[in-house]
Amino acid sequence: MTTTTMTPAAPMAPLPVRKRTRTPGEVTAGMVKMALLVFFAAVILMPVYVLVITSIKSAAEYGAATAWSLPQAPTLAGWAAAWEALAPALLRSVILAVVAAAVSSMLGSMNGFVFAKWKFPGADIIFTMFLFGMFIPYQAVMIPLQALMINMNNTAPFLAGIPTLIIAHTIYGIPICTLIFRNYYATAVPSEILEAARVDGANMWRIYRSIVLPVSAPAFVVTLIWQFTSAWNDFLFALFLTNRNTGPVTYALMELASAQNPDYARTMAGVLIASLPTLVVYIVLGKYFISGLMSGSVK
Repeated sequence: MTTTTMTPAAPMAPLPVRKRTRTPGEVTAGMVKMALLVFFAAVILMPVYVLVITSIKSAAEYGAATAWSLPQAPTLAGWAAAWEALAPALLRSVILAVVAAAVSSMLGSMNGFVFAKWKFPGADIIFTMFLFGMFIPYQAVMIPLQALMINMNNTAPFLAGIPTLIIAHTIYGIPICTLIFRNYYATAVPSEILEAARVDGANMWRIYRSIVLPVSAPAFVVTLIWQFTSAWNDFLFALFLTNRNTGPVTYALMELASAQNPDYARTMAGVLIASLPTLVVYIVLGKYFISGLMSGSVK
């Protein structure tokens, strides 16, 4: 009996990859796109440029040159004066933004879990009422809200100031947080896992604490950034519900900019100082914000 020995076939050489040559039209289109991007970036950054160079100018240079000219003798006196004026309000804003964002996100997570995974009579109607709160303009309810908060502060004086703003921002942040978490849980958390936990005897709170909450980080990133930014940048609530001694940094910034003899360097430095926290938040967590918005959008 003759045995035939099979020799392994030699590996095929990879096919050469031909680099596609861009047509003149594609090159022109790319250059136009790049030019437009540079133009829009310059338009967006021009106010920032004016803010920065004005904040390091001396008072003698305000009228001596245009707003675009660089300072002849840069100084940080405006930054020091702005920090001294805004430091107490900055601390109040940190407390306001952190607490309001955390509380509204937690309550929104609980509400979103219930609306997404626990069906009960009237759930759709109640959820619609939650969403309706997103579309009520602040201006429409500001006067009755102010009267309500004044009565509350008369009854409980310790709630005046930042605690009042925390309550307001938490309540107005619940609808959007509920919507984000509801949509996230509806697609990102399989119902089969929850059914298995119910069969094992877990109640609603145990399921939420042990199964749902540990996988909620993407949605929490979105709501925390959203609510932090909303509470930090708010001025209308601060104007109606606080005063110069108890208000956040936006109120103090208004006081800084509305002086009879404005110090432009101090004002511009104050604007930059007040905007730095939200800027840092978006620079550090911006990519997580986008990925969190997309999480759960596709099953």
